[in-house]
Amino acid sequence: MSVRFKIALTIFITGALTALGVIATVLFAFERFEHETTYHRANAFLTRVGTTYNGMLDMQQRHPEEFAVFLRSLLFFEPDSQLYLLRADGSVIVSTSAMPLPPNYKVALNPVMQAMGPMPMPYVMGDDPERPGEDSGAIIAALPLTHAVIRPDQPVAGYLYLVCQKPIASEGRAEAFRSTFARPALASILAVVVLATLLTAWITATVTRPLRRLTEAVATVQRDGLTAGAATEAALVRAPDSFEFNSARDEFGQLASGFRAMLSTLRTQWEALRRLDHFRREGVSNLSHDLRSPLTATTACLETLDARWGADPTRAADRQLVEVALRNTRNAARLVQSLGDLAQLDEPEFKLHTEVLDAAELLDDIALRFAARAAKQGVELVAAPPEVDALPTVVALDIELFERAVANLIDNALKFCPAGGRITLAARRVPHGGGPAVSRVEVSVTDTGPGISAADIAHLFDRFYQSRHSVEPASSEGGKGLGLAIVKRIAELHGGGVSVTSTPGVVTTVTLSLPVG
Repeated sequence: MSVRFKIALTIFITGALTALGVIATVLFAFERFEHETTYHRANAFLTRVGTTYNGMLDMQQRHPEEFAVFLRSLLFFEPDSQLYLLRADGSVIVSTSAMPLPPNYKVALNPVMQAMGPMPMPYVMGDDPERPGEDSGAIIAALPLTHAVIRPDQPVAGYLYLVCQKPIASEGRAEAFRSTFARPALASILAVVVLATLLTAWITATVTRPLRRLTEAVATVQRDGLTAGAATEAALVRAPDSFEFNSARDEFGQLASGFRAMLSTLRTQWEALRRLDHFRREGVSNLSHDLRSPLTATTACLETLDARWGADPTRAADRQLVEVALRNTRNAARLVQSLGDLAQLDEPEFKLHTEVLDAAELLDDIALRFAARAAKQGVELVAAPPEVDALPTVVALDIELFERAVANLIDNALKFCPAGGRITLAARRVPHGGGPAVSRVEVSVTDTGPGISAADIAHLFDRFYQSRHSVEPASSEGGKGLGLAIVKRIAELHGGGVSVTSTPGVVTTVTLSLPVG
């Protein structure tokens, strides 16, 4: 759910709730208006009756039947009302209702007292004898009655009780509601809905448009990077500037300005890093190339001296010095070669020359190349045959680089594997998630050397890092720790990776994981 949709939904829900609140308020106001109007009209009616006809209790006692007809005649123009003559205890004496009441039926006197109290009431709800089961009751008004005796302290002998029943919905009442409340309310609700819609559109556009543009600019940088072509670079420069917030002082203007400044700084720093990295790789490559020729010549001269003095016993001491110089020269040549290879592999323009072939067959060829050296050290070097019914280990490989990677792993294992040890080469195809279409070929080199501690494994593929402390010094044949760094880079160029598992003193396994297809 996008931010734009959330803001629009929030404003819409707010407008809908506001409209419902207006409708509920109008309905409540209409009902209260009806109650108050009915109550005040009933009070006015009873006041006129009491002023016009005095001594109503005496009239009822003298002429009960005529009095009942008289009460009904008073309600000729009030069809939704009923009059009741009550005793002082609330029992009904005479009723204008056509519905017979139970004997000695009484109404609650508390609402009667409220209706006649000194405090003016908006309206009073009381008992409706015709509908005794309704909880809401009806609008009532009451008038105290006394006997026709001239006494200043004459007690209340009864009440004239008027019940204004709820009228049945009629066309006239509905039309009155529509003309008085419904139409103005609908106009207000419509105005609220229109205003909420306009606010939704305005706020959504104001808030989300710059955020959307910032998101698009970030996505462009994430997709194309800071080293994209000229067209993309121009788009990245224009994207932040298209916010039209050059003169804005709000948060979005500050955010856009900060994004432009940050992008410009990142692009400048990235270009500087690119130039520096290119200079480093070019310098290392040139240095490696320039050092190879003198090192090769020095090695040839030292080998010639070593061959001349080999049969002369008087040159034994000189020959030892030549052997040390020759060993260091060869080590320096290998280091220069490795530095040149790494610089070449790090070039962004470097491309693999892949061929689809069986990795297991290549391991057999590589094992034959190192068989003599392994036998000379007393180490058994074998290429494990594939398992029965195993999946083919066919994968797209750059043959030269793949052989270089495996050769580095074997060379590293031979440096540490003692006499009587064993080095095993193996290749197998393993599923990786959804089946053969996304499976991988794992090429492993396992040796029974001293192993590697867990603390060293994390740094094993760092350049110039040597994890096994039993290795010979840098001036010997041990090298300078670039072999595994080259292996890692070759695996990455093939779209794979490299991992190490080791049990110190028992076994070490380095695995190249290469994608199939």
